Amino acid sequence: MIDVIDLRAGPILHGVSFHLPAGQVLALVGGSGSGKTTTGLALLGEHPPGVEVTGTVRVAGHPVGPGRPPAPGTVGFVPQHPSAVLNPVRRIGAVLREIAARHGTSVEPALRRASLPADRAFLRRYPHQLSGGQQQRLVVAQALLGEPSVIVADEPTTGQDPLTRDEVVGELAKLVRQGISIVLLSHDLDVVRALADHVVVLREGRVVEAGPAASVLDDPRDDYTRSLVAARPRLDEATERDLAPAARLEVTDLVARHGGRVALHGVSLRAAAGECLAVVGRSGSGKTTLARCLAGLHTPDSGSVRLDGRALAPSLRRRSRADLAAVQYVFQDARASFDPHGTVLDQVSRTAVRLRGLSPGQATAAAVETLAEVDLPPGTARRRPGELSGGELQRAALARALLAEPDVLICDEITSGLDTLTQATVLDHLRRLARRRGLTLVVISHDLGVVARLADHVAVVADGRLADHGPAAQVLRRTVLTAREEEPQP
Repeated sequence: MIDVIDLRAGPILHGVSFHLPAGQVLALVGGSGSGKTTTGLALLGEHPPGVEVTGTVRVAGHPVGPGRPPAPGTVGFVPQHPSAVLNPVRRIGAVLREIAARHGTSVEPALRRASLPADRAFLRRYPHQLSGGQQQRLVVAQALLGEPSVIVADEPTTGQDPLTRDEVVGELAKLVRQGISIVLLSHDLDVVRALADHVVVLREGRVVEAGPAASVLDDPRDDYTRSLVAARPRLDEATERDLAPAARLEVTDLVARHGGRVALHGVSLRAAAGECLAVVGRSGSGKTTLARCLAGLHTPDSGSVRLDGRALAPSLRRRSRADLAAVQYVFQDARASFDPHGTVLDQVSRTAVRLRGLSPGQATAAAVETLAEVDLPPGTARRRPGELSGGELQRAALARALLAEPDVLICDEITSGLDTLTQATVLDHLRRLARRRGLTLVVISHDLGVVARLADHVAVVADGRLADHGPAAQVLRRTVLTAREEEPQP
């Protein structure tokens, strides 16, 4: 059971209240920076640096507040970004066994419940050797080792393919049936609809609507809630488009290894100027390895990547400054791509200094203009990364890449931390930008609605091979039908 009464946190939260019975799910939804994560942290007795928290928080009947956290194991926390809790220099198994020993539990059942293997080879890996979806599921497994009565899940399905997302939703539903309460912080309204009993909608730190999930999502009373629901991208948005015949980006017979195994088996793709190519597939299928090869972040064993007919060096270190600027990458985990000690504005503007040769003053002015295009005002950009929400950082990372004025922009799950309204703004901006600048977009995404809204062509990767490729509407239709066939029958 959770009771939150008149929770206030400096300029972030303004009188948030809700009640959650045991064995139920309450979802907090709202735009990036609306106060969802701050509310979730309050249940752990934590708060952002320099923010004074007031109000009443009770978890399982015990008061919780700054300096007064819940008893160990009572509350499990699944953060939006796995890098926040995964140790990059320790093997997975060692960390899991240490946590299990602390709580008197076992590693294998927790991994199984999180849909992860428990064999020796997997346990000997480091976090960076996992896909984004695998990292997120590993965080879920770590939380389950404490056998909590409450789980605060901050975007627990971020970066996961639809089938894996459904598996995680199913596992969380099982935990609820066992009496565990879940506070779900999510931009994914499909996940909210599948899991939540109650929904609280936050806007700028205030509750604008609250009630039973079905009522709030199907018949919202507040204009802002209606906008959030209406902005969700849909599969039927995919259309046939006339494309330029000449290929700007060509990938030929690409073979690459990752963690000692072959991750790509002779993949070949083409994308034209002004076109969006979406790459989809299950977690671990090779999508991100392919994207990193395009950017020179992963050196392939063989094959070639060509831009406007010329071969790009396989390694980032061997590419010229012009080629570095020409192919830009926006990472799935935006927080991990920023230095926590510098301001966001300084780090974004540095791109224009290094890759375009602008003076520091010119670079700052250009950065402010580009950040405004993704709805980040100068006041927000002058903060450090830790003071921005996940969605705000994701938009800052997009602005940083756009500031290089690239020919090819690779976007790896860049909408996964954005609310539906911000997501729609970013997708519309990218689409306009691609047409206006002749920018080639390569989008890695598990959200087929996002793919339908943005993509001209879709490539489906399975086990490192190109399983399907063609116009977006046709491939998505085939992909959805295949996914339905794979669903377990009742």
